[in-house]
Amino acid sequence: MTKVLASVMALLSLVMITACSAPLRTTGDEVQRLATEIRSLGPDIDPEEANRAARIAYSYTAQLVQEYEITDPPLIHNAKVNKGLRPRGLCWHWAEDIERRLKQENFQTLDLHRAIANADNQFRIDHSTAIISRKGETMFDGVVLDPWRYGGVLFWSPLVEDTKYEWVPRSVVLEKRRQEQYGELLPYVGG
Repeated sequence: MTKVLASVMALLSLVMITACSAPLRTTGDEVQRLATEIRSLGPDIDPEEANRAARIAYSYTAQLVQEYEITDPPLIHNAKVNKGLRPRGLCWHWAEDIERRLKQENFQTLDLHRAIANADNQFRIDHSTAIISRKGETMFDGVVLDPWRYGGVLFWSPLVEDTKYEWVPRSVVLEKRRQEQYGELLPYVGG
């Protein structure tokens, strides 16, 4: 009886986790809403670049869903990637791939950034994302582009409104990890 109860509880837990992680469904005007948000980053944003960035963010996310073989919520998919059952689809894969794709456009009025959250929280896994901003601005003035969060459905938000994560520039997190692992680099003393 105890085994049956434990099995039922485990199944209910899995259902709850899966239900809480179910992807949001997008509507037909999501691309236009994202383009409008990108244009609102500043008066010198090229409207065509904003439209193109939004279109690519959505279409490339859909392409990656197929390439990554996304069929599950993010944490379950992560486990499959880590076990070698799926090719890619960890959050840093999404961030790296969407950043790389958008950089191919050589935007003149937009910049791309990478950020990591939870790097200092031992109770949560790191989370990576790409951020698009006005040319010359920091990531803190940009829009988070996060296709991992809802399992292949693009989440986007101005960074300052994304209260789920405290984003830190990727370069800062990686430098801190390098120093923790290897210590400060000593200056070269030629001889």
